[in-house]
Amino acid sequence: MSFLYDFITRDKKRKPLPPKDRSNLPFARLGFSFKEWHDGHVNKHKWRNRRWAFLIFINLLFIISFAFDLSILEGSLSGSRLIGIYLMDPFNSSQELVIGSRTGYIALLTTNFWIGFFVIMTFYWLLGGRAFCSWVCPYHFFAEMGERVHNYIVKKKKIREKTYDITVKYVFWAGFLLLAFLTKELVFENLNPVGILSRSLIYGPGLALIWVVALLLYEVFGIKRFWCRYVCPIGTTYSFIGDVSPVGVKFELDKCGYCTDCQDVCLVPHELWFVKKGAATKEVHFTGGDCTKCGLCIDICYGEALSFGFKAPSYILGSVEEKKELHPLEVPDKPKKEK
Repeated sequence: MSFLYDFITRDKKRKPLPPKDRSNLPFARLGFSFKEWHDGHVNKHKWRNRRWAFLIFINLLFIISFAFDLSILEGSLSGSRLIGIYLMDPFNSSQELVIGSRTGYIALLTTNFWIGFFVIMTFYWLLGGRAFCSWVCPYHFFAEMGERVHNYIVKKKKIREKTYDITVKYVFWAGFLLLAFLTKELVFENLNPVGILSRSLIYGPGLALIWVVALLLYEVFGIKRFWCRYVCPIGTTYSFIGDVSPVGVKFELDKCGYCTDCQDVCLVPHELWFVKKGAATKEVHFTGGDCTKCGLCIDICYGEALSFGFKAPSYILGSVEEKKELHPLEVPDKPKKEK
């Protein structure tokens, strides 16, 4: 586990680049003051709106398929079938494999299981791993609303902000797999708010929703994003995939004005460690596996220093410095100076 952590955090251990002079900051090069540059940006929430629309669409598709007996998207987020193609939650599949290693059941796993497992792994490898969390997961949607309430309460000084060590998620990930091995049961599925919410939306609510509501209340009045950041083994599994994914949020140092507003809105702010003044170790960085590709940082970035982009294989492997010729997936419009 220590080797994995060292691989993920390798960029942080490089020598930081010297901070840019004020004359080299993007707003100075455009002839603006920082305030003019900062206040002239209008956040249209483009990526957030796209993400919410897609999340609602996918979960509605589950409901409609069940309600009208349509063979479009059947099942739930724990395991489903899209127009005949089986899809398996990768952590659910991992539990099955761990249980099978003890019972000898692996040899009896069906072809559909392996298809569902590898299709979903490949799909989210192409899309950046934890994109599932912000673009598909219904619990994430409600947790995002809860985070807004939490931030408001903190701002009013009713509660204090508290955090845990982010690496505790690896303990939970290994712990749930160990429980599956010892009990030969999918223990995590009894606590999984993603599966509970998905099944409740599709088949109707049950008593398990009490657990989901309690969890959300704890995140509002206690630890922000407790489940998603520190516990959820589904997100951790996707983060492993995201670490070697060819897609990520690209950061270009020469366009950054050191405002750190992107980190303030980020759902996993530790992923944007390089935006702080004097923290970047390369001219071009990419977010790591924990990034959910939500796009909030891209929406709010005044200098367009952040964009979705493709990583070179050498960047993924960490063997050489990334080149600035990497092409972003989308090039935003350049800011225009008002006359």
